[in-house]
Amino acid sequence: QVQLAESGGGSVQAGGSLTLSCIASYRPYCMAWFRQAPGKQREGVASIDNDGSASYADSVKGRFTVTKDNTKSTLYLQMNSLKVEDTAMYYCATLRYMDCADSYLRPYYNAADHWGQGTQVTVSS
Repeated sequence: QVQLAESGGGSVQAGGSLTLSCIASYRPYCMAWFRQAPGKQREGVASIDNDGSASYADSVKGRFTVTKDNTKSTLYLQMNSLKVEDTAMYYCATLRYMDCADSYLRPYYNAADHWGQGTQVTVSS
């Protein structure tokens, strides 16, 4: 049974930083972060493949960095300069090869292979 376990969420003031982690029970080719704020659609945040190629949503470029430790099957999301609008439940997911570059950023994307349970990030002003 595939499992994804996120951790690292919490509360922080605007301008602060947090690092999220996601441990997978296997070694997927592509992993990604999504987030969902209350009353909003889930959106793609960042993805990375086993070759280290990463992509980001425009709203987080320059502030968030996604990395992957393939030996540990662990995905990370370093979040800097956090804004109130970054407040959301953050989910880890594994993606199909063809979706890794940018398809996951499309609105209403729902084709991930597996999802984690999520970790809450709250940014206050």
